[in-house]
Amino acid sequence: MRPTETPSLSPNPAPHHKVLVLLNANAGTVLDRGADKVAQLVEQHLGHGEHDVEVRMLRGKELLKAITSAGSGDHDIVVVGGGDGSVSLAVKTLAGSDKVLGILPLGTLNLLAHDLGIPTDLVAALAALSSAEEVEIDVGSLNGRAFHTISGIGFFSQMARAREAARHWKLWRFLIVAIAALYALRRSGRVSLDVTVDGKPHYFEALAALVTVNRFSGPGWRRARLDEDVMEVHIAEERGALAKLKAGADMVTDNWRDNPGIISLAGRTITIERRHRHRGWVSTDGELAREHMPLAYRILPRGLKVLKPHPPIGVGNPG
Repeated sequence: MRPTETPSLSPNPAPHHKVLVLLNANAGTVLDRGADKVAQLVEQHLGHGEHDVEVRMLRGKELLKAITSAGSGDHDIVVVGGGDGSVSLAVKTLAGSDKVLGILPLGTLNLLAHDLGIPTDLVAALAALSSAEEVEIDVGSLNGRAFHTISGIGFFSQMARAREAARHWKLWRFLIVAIAALYALRRSGRVSLDVTVDGKPHYFEALAALVTVNRFSGPGWRRARLDEDVMEVHIAEERGALAKLKAGADMVTDNWRDNPGIISLAGRTITIERRHRHRGWVSTDGELAREHMPLAYRILPRGLKVLKPHPPIGVGNPG
């Protein structure tokens, strides 16, 4: 990831910023601490005296409306506090604009926040954002709409979500993910896919296809970099019942790249056609929707400005 010339929220140096903070009033952290206390913490950490910080506590449709409107507002930094649904909408709204997105991971699932190194604890997250730098990261586009991490059909996308949820369960993590894998595999049927990567066609009888923005090169299905200017499509081929179970086990144990039944191809444009289907269910950053076929993916290099915390002392910055 490449830092831009625009400084962070850090007070040294400190140009004047207008910061809009949109928080999900129904988030567990807000309910536990109290809305007034959370708003006070936000202003304390992000204000620095020289920034105008506006905090809004919103619910449901009002929160979604505010996120959508933030793309045309006069704030130059928009901080969204919620889960992947809120963050996904913010990415769609702010991608390609001059506005900078900050993330407070108040929801259960926080794919992008975790890859950016933002802590899940509210105070720690605010402290990290207060001195974060502005960087530009890649986003993907599915049928013309931006997304930040993963999109696909079949058990791959279900497993990615299960893995993320299980991070919070510690002792029972492996059991939860294993059950999720078996459930996802049981629901997964054989599909015929035409996959085109940078103009080169491929044909698969598959269980699933998953497209990622940049490569899952870090441990635990994580991206070591967010600015590779590439997408990757992972295809789980249909090779029988035993191979199906092996694929699920390898997804749990992080051995999936060594599984010969899981094919990974990298490119800047990816098209997935499900034969004899005009529409299909697709999970994109946790949001399930019926999409028109073919699924047209492309990378939008450095298409989103975000606040990224500085790595701890002694830890290199992979971006």
